[in-house]
Parts: sequence; C-alpha cells; structure tokens
Amino acid sequence: MAKPAAAYAHGIEVSGAESWVFTSGVVPTRADGTVPSDLGEQAAVVWANISAILAEAQLSVRDIVSITTYVVENAEEREKDGNLSARLAVVMAARDAVLQGNLAASTFVTVPALARSEWRMEISVVAAR
Repeated sequence: MAKPAAAYAHGIEVSGAESWVFTSGVVPTRADGTVPSDLGEQAAVVWANISAILAEAQLSVRDIVSITTYVVENAEEREKDGNLSARLAVVMAARDAVLQGNLAASTFVTVPALARSEWRMEISVVAAR
C-alpha cells in the first residue's frame, strides 16, 4: 500500500478505550455567533470548537482517532480563488498544526454547500481514551 498523501494514518486501532467522543460536524461559528470569512480563520475556529468539545470530556486533540473534513467547492468558491488545492492546503495546514504530529485516520470531502452559506467548512471527529 502506498504511504498516505499527507499527515494522516490509513487506519487507527483503538483497544480498551474507556471514553469515546463522536462529534457532529463542528462549524466555524465563534461563541459570540460570528463567522470569519477567511477559510484559514474558519479552520482555526473549528479546531478551537473541537478542542472545547473534547475538553468537556477530559480529552484532547491527541485523543482524536478519526477526522472527516467537509470543504465547500462550488461555483462561488471557484470564482473566489479558482484553486481547490490551495483551499485544501489551508485546511490541512490548520489540522496539522493542531494535531502536532498526532496521526489520525482522515478523510476530506468536497461538498456544494453546508447548512449556512457563510460556512465554508466543517469537521467531525472521533476521539478515544
């Protein structure tokens, strides 16, 4: 099998976990209800929100075993910058910075839209300890 295309694992085994957290799609809405327009800032907000959810369960990003990232790819997004690869690179860089070398199973999915038009991405995770 070929090596992963980025900083992720093809699979993660979890044995004897005593605590699991499964998130919904975590969106880039700040606590005050605002949503940044910049994709990099949205990624930072999503990861801060994920970290807060995990902290409630006394887990951290080091406990993440699976990540599914949804990034909007539609005509409006293509018109903004015309470069899906650049958008994915921004989102992956945010993920890699937060995980600090922790490898999780990871999938990226492009979608035409999310539930709110200002959301350009969302992420769901599974964490186990």
